Amino acid sequence: MKIRAAVLDRMGAPAPYAGSKPLRITEVELAPPGRGEILVKIAAAGLCHSDLSVINGDRPRPMPMALGHEAAGVVAALGEDVSDLAVGDHVIMVFMPSCGHCVPCAEGRPALCEPGAAANGAGTLLSGQRRLSCEGVSINHHLGVSAFAEYAVMSRRSVVKIDRELPLAEAALFGCAVLTGVGAVVNTARLQPGQAAAVIGLGGVGLASVLGAIAAGARQVVAIDLSDDKLALARELGASHTVNARDPDAAEQVRAATGGGVDFAFEMAGAARAMELAWKITRRGGTTVTAGLPPATATLAVPLVQLVAEERSLKGSYIGTCVPARDIPRFVALYRAGRLPVNRLMSGTLSLDEINTGFDRLHEGKAVRQVIVFEG
Repeated sequence: MKIRAAVLDRMGAPAPYAGSKPLRITEVELAPPGRGEILVKIAAAGLCHSDLSVINGDRPRPMPMALGHEAAGVVAALGEDVSDLAVGDHVIMVFMPSCGHCVPCAEGRPALCEPGAAANGAGTLLSGQRRLSCEGVSINHHLGVSAFAEYAVMSRRSVVKIDRELPLAEAALFGCAVLTGVGAVVNTARLQPGQAAAVIGLGGVGLASVLGAIAAGARQVVAIDLSDDKLALARELGASHTVNARDPDAAEQVRAATGGGVDFAFEMAGAARAMELAWKITRRGGTTVTAGLPPATATLAVPLVQLVAEERSLKGSYIGTCVPARDIPRFVALYRAGRLPVNRLMSGTLSLDEINTGFDRLHEGKAVRQVIVFEG
C-alpha cells in the first residue's frame, strides 16, 4: 500500500530544520505484515529527543530511515500467527521489541532483548525484514516502529494492547516518555516513600520522572534544567524545589535544600555536564541513575574511592527497566486515578507536514512533548 511518511535521507542537517528540511514527507510503499507482524494505522506520534539525536547524527542509524518511535494507533491487519490481537484493537508502540527467548528476556528484562537490539541497530523489524521502500530502494525502520507515517508494519512484540477509552494522543506518550521516565524511578531506582530525588533535564522523559517520583512518595523532588519555563512547569506538577543548571552553585543549592544530597539523582538530559552534576548531588550511599543517551563519545570521570568509601551506585536505565506488558497498564491506571498527569506534558499537536518545525521547537528547548495527530 502507498502511505505518506517522514523519511530521513542523511544525518547532520543544520538547524533550523524548517529551512534545511531533514525530514521529507513523501509517498512510500508499505508491504503487508509478515509472520508475527501487524499493520497499524497510526493515530498519534510524539516528537522525542531520540528522534532528534538521529537527525543531528548523535546516534547514527542506517539511512534512509523512516523515523518515529513513540506512538499509538489502531490495528488494521494481522500477519500470520498473530492470534492475540484483533483488527480495531488500540495499541501503544514499544521501541524495543522483545523476542521472549534470549537470556535477558528469560530473566524478565525485555528492555535488553538481544535480537531486538540487533534489529534496531540494523534498521529492520524483529524478523530481520524491511517492509518500507521508495522507488525500489529499501527504507530502514526506526526502532522497529517508524511511526511518523499514516500506517506502519511492526512486530507483534512491539506493541501493547490498551482499552479504547484512553485518548490515543495521550496514549502515545506512554510508549517512551512515561515508560522511560516513570520506569527509571519505580523500576531502576526502586525509590521508596520518604526518599529524596532530583531530576536533571526536563524534557518529556525528565518531567515524567518528576511525576513518577511524586507518585512514588518522594519527600522532596528537585527539578533541574536550563529553561525557566520548564522549571515553572515542574513546580506546577509538584516539584518541591527547582534549580537552574546555569547557576554556578547549582550543586550547592541542591545539597542545601536536601540536607546533603538526594537519595536518587536522575540524569535525563543526555549531556556529560548534566551527568557530572547528577553525581555531585547524590548523597553518600545514594544512587545516580542515567537514561539520557548522550553521544557515544561522551565519558564520565568518577573518583573510584567514592564508590567504595561512600557506597555510591551508578546505574543505567533503558526503557525504565520496564516490562511493557506489565508496566503500561499500571501507569495508565495511575494516570486515570489522577496520580500521574501525563497529559500535562503535552506542549501541543501538529500535522505530519509541520514535523521539521516541530523539531526546531524541540531542539531549542521550547517544547516538552509535541504530538503529531493523524486525521481519521
